[in-house]
Amino acid sequence: MGREIVSIHLGQAGVQVGNSCWELYCLEHGINPDGTIADPSKPNSDPTYFGTYFSESSSGKFVPRAVMMDLESTVIDEVRRGPYSKLFNPNTLITGVEDASNNYARGHYTTGREYVD
Repeated sequence: MGREIVSIHLGQAGVQVGNSCWELYCLEHGINPDGTIADPSKPNSDPTYFGTYFSESSSGKFVPRAVMMDLESTVIDEVRRGPYSKLFNPNTLITGVEDASNNYARGHYTTGREYVD
């Protein structure tokens, strides 16, 4: 029985580090930026090795089991427009309408409250 891990990347730093990690995972396992396998004959390209972190879509592409969220959309927009933009499911890239302006209380109690609930 396989195991599944969902990565959650929050805020500017979390999204930037998460994006870099997913690029590294793809390079390690021979997954192209669009989610296809580069060379299926390589041993590290076997889905049993990376199935914990990726799920296979109905079209045969591999999609990260990840959620990226930031109240301010700039960093998520970089992921959406970046070289690995076709890798991620657009429904897992969540942005707010306004940021918390580097104020924890504002992000926790007002602006970000609707996303937590």
